[in-house]
Amino acid sequence: MRPNARRTTLADIAQAAGVSVATVSKVVNGRGDVAPHTRVRVQELLHRHDYLAPVFRHTEAVENPTIEVQFKGSLKSYVAETLEGIVDAAAESGASVVVSKASSAPHWARDLVSAGRRAVIAVTSVHTAAHLKELARSGLPLVVLDPLHLPDSRVHSVGATNFAGGLSATRHLLSLGHRRIAYLGGPATAVCNQARMHGYRAAMEAEGATVPEAYVRPGEFMYETGLAGAAELLDLDEPPTAVFAGNDEIALGVVEAARARGLRVPEDLSVVGFDDTSLAQMASPPLTTVRQPLREMGAAALRTALRLANGEKAESHHIELATELVVRASTAPPPEGG
Repeated sequence: MRPNARRTTLADIAQAAGVSVATVSKVVNGRGDVAPHTRVRVQELLHRHDYLAPVFRHTEAVENPTIEVQFKGSLKSYVAETLEGIVDAAAESGASVVVSKASSAPHWARDLVSAGRRAVIAVTSVHTAAHLKELARSGLPLVVLDPLHLPDSRVHSVGATNFAGGLSATRHLLSLGHRRIAYLGGPATAVCNQARMHGYRAAMEAEGATVPEAYVRPGEFMYETGLAGAAELLDLDEPPTAVFAGNDEIALGVVEAARARGLRVPEDLSVVGFDDTSLAQMASPPLTTVRQPLREMGAAALRTALRLANGEKAESHHIELATELVVRASTAPPPEGG
């Protein structure tokens, strides 16, 4: 819209679409009683004329707001557990939640506005500058749960104490007598991975333990990272006696790589994960891991989104919840001579 151009009204859209103002209003507010072909035509005109409904300027509270929750990739245990926290908090607050995969479609944010969404929660998803611009134009607030990158100043976020978690995981292994401890992490650019790795390095440095370059390996937060990374670590002339993994999925890959070489966990190799998803509890042996309060993080993201949707100020721009080491059966003192 040009700076001095008149703002498009519902009446303008209705006239262009050949429908009533009431029909356009139903589309804008996400009502279902509109014919599909009519809805598509009206939405196209809304996009073309850069229309933003006044109700989404977030100046008034809505009795039963609907929040869009987006995630990227597959619905893994980590995502599922954060969703439980979001859904439970929404039920307590009288809000509704719609879950979808992150979209790269043009005007995706305006489509959400047209469908009646009041805010967006993104689970780890990386939003580009174009995404953020689209959100700003639509008026939808965004809350990122466990952001992979440092959030834009316009974005609110919820995470956990990743540095402290990395520190406690490594200190646990050091207290058992390990000195050859490796770190298999997620993407090198992910802020949560960087914080966990820095916690690991800080604990090692404090104990005077050497960290060979080959002992620190980034990857993806996937089982395959643990499987391939551990295979390479175990082939070193001086393999580690313990591995701190950036999440539980990586840790399970490490356990499997050890088994494939005839090594026992924890007698021959100790393994620590991160997240404390249901995977850690069901693993064989049950996994020592750093607990992220995933459900509580989801609930905090939902409450923040509701405050922003109602035009209120959030309690904090970034909320960080405490991690906790959970000791199970995958860690033990190093083997003799290890």
